[in-house]
Amino acid sequence: MSTPMIDHTVKEHSPHVAYWMVQAADLAYKDETTIEAKAHEWGFERVRHHQTRFTPPFPLEDTQAYTIAGDRMIITGFRGTEPAQIRDWLSDATTPPWPGPANTGYIHHGFGRALDSIFPTVKATLADFRDNDQTVWFTGHSLGGALAMLAGCRMYLEAPRLQADGIYTYGQPRTCDRLLAASCNKGFKDRLHRYVNNNDVVPQLPPEPAYTHVDTLHHIDSNGRVRSSTPLLGTLTDHVKGATADLLAPASDGLRDHPVKNYIAALEKNLV
Repeated sequence: MSTPMIDHTVKEHSPHVAYWMVQAADLAYKDETTIEAKAHEWGFERVRHHQTRFTPPFPLEDTQAYTIAGDRMIITGFRGTEPAQIRDWLSDATTPPWPGPANTGYIHHGFGRALDSIFPTVKATLADFRDNDQTVWFTGHSLGGALAMLAGCRMYLEAPRLQADGIYTYGQPRTCDRLLAASCNKGFKDRLHRYVNNNDVVPQLPPEPAYTHVDTLHHIDSNGRVRSSTPLLGTLTDHVKGATADLLAPASDGLRDHPVKNYIAALEKNLV
């Protein structure tokens, strides 16, 4: 099936926007040359890469993102990581919290450290690139989804002139407390969209009640159809081998449903 090119003039949610934003989330995993080539193919003339190194309390060596800009649209995509690399702190509810944007609520310590390391360059790039009142979009998969959501919330609370017109996350873990989630729900309303593929376990971590999600959810069922609700955690099973005690085990549906390629395939089906 041939898919239409990205529409730089869009301003509202649609299956086409969701499809192109997951493609942009996937692009964050690529090397700089690939990102630049794809950006030009999509009609974005300007590209800037963001990469920072820091000493984190978890197994990540750096945080990466990119920003691409055209005359009508700007997209910032944040790179994710494999759940095996972050499983310990995804499962740990005892990690000290990190202050939320503009001291609103709190966020997960690991996400806070990662975002702080890259946010200044992202903010400066948006201020530089947004010279024609372009729409601004944030996207990311897995850890990248958490950073996209938090960067969007921080921009909304700290630099409203650069706030996002749309935030799209895929397989995003829980990121913040209920106070910050409520602020984002109020501020973004129908502009923040969270996609969860079937039994993907990463969105169920870190555990509640310490951390939660924003309201808007699009659940992709086992047939690839996008629905407005998600099954309870207790229904997550390995359909081949039965229930698994470890939802982060490689053989579980919890991890098999997480890769970004599965989100791309499902959302491409929903273009029909």
